[in-house]
Amino acid sequence: MIKTKKLIPIPKLLKKAERVFNAYIRQRDSGLQCISCTNEGNQAGHYFPVRYSGVRFNETNVNLQDAYCNCYAYGNQAMYRIGLVKKYGEQAVKELEEEAVRTQYKKWTRTELDLIIQKYKL
Repeated sequence: MIKTKKLIPIPKLLKKAERVFNAYIRQRDSGLQCISCTNEGNQAGHYFPVRYSGVRFNETNVNLQDAYCNCYAYGNQAMYRIGLVKKYGEQAVKELEEEAVRTQYKKWTRTELDLIIQKYKL
């Protein structure tokens, strides 16, 4: 009898990919200020929330934020966009906005999530 590898359920794989990706963002931006204000950042904050699933793992969409802006100021959206334009340029932000609308209901596959985990694993 051949044993088969038990597959991790997609929701658990999605959580693992999010954990690995967010850790990568926090390391990538370590030493930088919150993208929305001048405070020290310690969280991976999304410009478009994760319900816009197609940009959930987009490096432009996720940047260092402090807990206040990320959790209590609902992402501090207006200042976040200004920070994005400063960091990436207006054209990149417009492309991100178009991609967010176009891919809002993306369903991630097991293969895609495995690739994200491998790419961003520290």
